[in-house]
Amino acid sequence: MVDPEQLLRRLHPLQMKGGLVLSLSVTFQYLGQWDVFGFVFVASVVRFTANGLLARFGVQRWGPSVTEWIRLGVNAGTLVAIGLWAGWSLLLWIYVPFILLWLHGLDRWGWVRAVLLMAVMDGAALWSGCDPYQPLAFSIIGVLGFLLSAKRAELLQQTLEEVIARREQLARAQDQLRVMHERALQQEKLSSLGMMAAGVAHEINNPMAFVTSNVSSLYKELQLQPVLAEPLKEYVDEVLPETLDGIKRVNAIVSDLRHFARGDPEIPAEYDLNAEAQTALRLAHRELSHCEVQVALGEVGTVVGRPRQIGQALLNLLVNAGQATPPGGTVRLSTRREGEEVRVEIRDTGTGMSPETRRRLFEPFFTTKPPGKGMGLGLAVAHGIVTAQGGHIEVESELGKGSCFTLRLPRVAFSASASLREERGQRGASA
Repeated sequence: MVDPEQLLRRLHPLQMKGGLVLSLSVTFQYLGQWDVFGFVFVASVVRFTANGLLARFGVQRWGPSVTEWIRLGVNAGTLVAIGLWAGWSLLLWIYVPFILLWLHGLDRWGWVRAVLLMAVMDGAALWSGCDPYQPLAFSIIGVLGFLLSAKRAELLQQTLEEVIARREQLARAQDQLRVMHERALQQEKLSSLGMMAAGVAHEINNPMAFVTSNVSSLYKELQLQPVLAEPLKEYVDEVLPETLDGIKRVNAIVSDLRHFARGDPEIPAEYDLNAEAQTALRLAHRELSHCEVQVALGEVGTVVGRPRQIGQALLNLLVNAGQATPPGGTVRLSTRREGEEVRVEIRDTGTGMSPETRRRLFEPFFTTKPPGKGMGLGLAVAHGIVTAQGGHIEVESELGKGSCFTLRLPRVAFSASASLREERGQRGASA
């Protein structure tokens, strides 16, 4: 919507030019009738000057609405005076549609001013004995022009709103396209990182096999020796056992990376939930190194499902807990069996979450981390994995008091039981 003051400022040059042309036309039609010419000339100069001064100073002093009421009084007064003194010529009546078109769209009082102008001029003309068809004809032209302008302005406004709406839709589509492009790049990066991790793990695995074999052989041979020098005893008692323990940790990490980076579809199978939890803990070690990690793994028995996916969900939740927990805080991982369900609880003493954050917690790409620190996929992926296997995630959190994510998984996932039944049916058909 255009501001009335700006509208007046933009239309003022056209209004002044049109008024000047009409004033000159009305004035010069009385050439030779010098008394009438002089009166019309003075009235036109007064009206033209008053309109210029109102446009220049009136809007700033009184505002557009009051200025237009004053302008209406000046124009109506001078036109009625000219009509009563010089007669109601056809050129004088052209002012009616001209002023009505000028009044349209200025403010909500425009139509009131238009009706008042026609009433004053038509009443004065009829009172002075003017041919009634003249005011009637030009009043009809003025009203039609006013209404057509109103309708055209309404249609233009609707068109403008549609254009703005389409531009906004286009802008939103461009934003979505940009976000999707960024997501595709991030997904490509993640895929490349997964393949790289699998390749690195594979390359490390071969030399580590030689290291493990050689160190184990050396340790066994030194143990078999009846007499050892004092420095070698220290190697047998401390150095080599600790070295083998470190080698086992490296091999475990390599095995976990190969297991985690595999991209082939996972077939439901029996697995040890506690072993997957320990694997996730090892992979999340870097994100948990600044806080105390408490582990309480209960007896949960055998679970049927997709172990690699569950391991990924646990890893995502542990990394999230580590990132939310300040140095010196605590992250606690516990498991236990509850009837036909297994319960995994990951509790931290971190920053916690607001109710608004909890409501959007599992939305893909929603994150409270600064740019470059996270994509907002970890919790969404974990939620999708757990629900796909017939489980659900419960979240308890309070700002400043930490969070607790509780996974409740069926001991036999629905999709897994369906796959097992299908496999058994195929075996029976083959038999």
